[in-house]
Amino acid sequence: MGASMRPPRLRTRRPNGFTLVELLIVVVILAILAAIVIPQFSNSSAEAKQARFADSLRVLSDAFDLYKAKTGNDIVDASSGVWDAEMDGYITQISYEKKTPVGGVWDTELGSFGVTSAVGVHFLVDTPQEDSFMLKIDDLMDDGDLATGGFRKLASDRFYMVLVE
Repeated sequence: MGASMRPPRLRTRRPNGFTLVELLIVVVILAILAAIVIPQFSNSSAEAKQARFADSLRVLSDAFDLYKAKTGNDIVDASSGVWDAEMDGYITQISYEKKTPVGGVWDTELGSFGVTSAVGVHFLVDTPQEDSFMLKIDDLMDDGDLATGGFRKLASDRFYMVLVE
């Protein structure tokens, strides 16, 4: 039998796609990566909320300071989360009536909690943020102590920027 008379070789065909073992290895690697990355995203999300809240509170404080400078009056003490039309032109109704970046609603205080006027968050319905969470906001804005300085915890469910002592 010559070289030309050899029987044809049987070709073994590898199926297209991945084996089960290969797929399991990929899934395990993705799970490990997710376990590493997800906690970092949750921390950055909390930090973003704290920074947005601090910025929004600064804007509100400045608006109320401008209101007082122009009118000579302290802020209006409206119910928590309720916008007062007297503030039109200083702050928008939509920005004041929506929830704050950290939950709760915006609120103003006039002659209560031992301060003349203050603006901040009242966790009226929401569960208040932990003091440790709000302390990081105090670090961004003030002295890092919720009992002193401009940003304070006025009650168990209220954190405010004091405008007038």
